[in-house]
Amino acid sequence: MTDPATLLATARRVIAIEARGLAALSDALGASFAAAVELILKAKGRVIVSGMGKSGHVGRKIAATLASTGTPAQFVHPAEASHGDLGMVTEADVALVLSNSGETPELSDIIAHTRRFAIPLIGVASREGSTLLRQSDVAIVLPQAEEACGTGIVPTTSTTMTLALGDALAVALMEHRHFTPDHFRTFHPGGKLGAKLMRVADLMHGGEALPLVAEATPMGEALVTMSRKGFGVVGVTDAAGRLTGIVTDGDLRRHLDGLLDRTAGEVMTRGPRTVAPDQVAESAVAIMRDRKITCLFVVEPEGDGRAKGILNIHDCLRAGVV
Repeated sequence: MTDPATLLATARRVIAIEARGLAALSDALGASFAAAVELILKAKGRVIVSGMGKSGHVGRKIAATLASTGTPAQFVHPAEASHGDLGMVTEADVALVLSNSGETPELSDIIAHTRRFAIPLIGVASREGSTLLRQSDVAIVLPQAEEACGTGIVPTTSTTMTLALGDALAVALMEHRHFTPDHFRTFHPGGKLGAKLMRVADLMHGGEALPLVAEATPMGEALVTMSRKGFGVVGVTDAAGRLTGIVTDGDLRRHLDGLLDRTAGEVMTRGPRTVAPDQVAESAVAIMRDRKITCLFVVEPEGDGRAKGILNIHDCLRAGVV
């Protein structure tokens, strides 16, 4: 039977070893890192990331992180590059090639291609005098660090350092480009990330769907509008079309006696809570839950006070905004 204490000790040892490797990487970063960022910023094309084996798996993740944070990138497998995919690598691109040893034979063709066509090459390896780093325009040397496997032959700490280096490049580029959550949402329209970053304007109903009546509208007509639009509320506007109030189920109950003899302006609750169209939908859902309501009218904060739309909590939940 396995001993849980032994397993936990192994896990903590591995994490501690890799943490020391990351600390060493942080201390070792210098001018070459800044030069790599500058080289990527100058490129008119993409960052072509390549690596073999475990470095290739890490390279795929680095390419995906770059692409999702505003730096066009693509992973090219070195073996496939030797069989036609080198055509993907153009003079407008910059190559980011990963190899722990710096001597991976499968990388020779892609390295030669960058030299032949003067394509900027950023090399990442742990051996300073290796072929990859000698051929690179910018050479980033990974510090010598113990692999967490204990035998020194399983890529563990070295791949963790390479992955962290890729994240550091992506974030440095992202911050330089002033990459915002709005930009991030453009590249993450699906899943929980996309839902978290959705704006009110993405989910609101506008135009003819808006349940609006004037203050002087008899409540009989207001009830018809409320029922027909299907939101369970009706917004009330003044003579200039500004949203001045809202009629909800609670307002109907409070004015049940003689309701049909009243106008919408007499029944409404004045100064309803509204949201802005560029507000994150998640925060609007929090308001609705806190106030135990199902709808919010959408009004531009610095606008003319007219309702631009209405946001329903059920549409938010269906879109994955929680």
